[in-house]
Amino acid sequence: MARPSATSLKMRIFHRYLGFFLAGIMAIYAISGIVLIFRDSDVMKREISYSKTINTQLNEKAIGQAIGDKRFKIERIDGDSVYFKNGAYNKATGIVNYTKMELPYVLQKMTHLHKAKSSQPLFFLNITFGLGLLFFVLSGFWMFMPGSSLFKKGMYYTAAGVILALVLLFI
Repeated sequence: MARPSATSLKMRIFHRYLGFFLAGIMAIYAISGIVLIFRDSDVMKREISYSKTINTQLNEKAIGQAIGDKRFKIERIDGDSVYFKNGAYNKATGIVNYTKMELPYVLQKMTHLHKAKSSQPLFFLNITFGLGLLFFVLSGFWMFMPGSSLFKKGMYYTAAGVILALVLLFI
């Protein structure tokens, strides 16, 4: 039986310790990724009521901006009262009462981390994590000797996984 090369041994060591180091962030990304699948539903969300005073005599767009609703739409107007999905706004007093479905605090923070944009400081973490995952993909090929039966079986599984990913990507 052939001995593993020095490169193979080094890759195993880097793979092992980087795996331990990134275990926490991998768990966070896995959980938040699953939660994000259900972002278009109210799964895991709870209803939160808000009551605040905003400027008076606002138009539809301004009301939506004031309460942080990108899809804001007025349903009906009755005198000074403006009714919208899950709430109402009084044009004369500026009082707005509404409810929102929100994730619990910890899940909300986890999904925010998962969705970080390039304008946010967290994007450095996302890039670093992505590069770490890419290293895992590549270093995994140094775990077994290229001529071994385990390596050959691994290549078949790799091909099957790539094909499955491509099929799911394009259907």
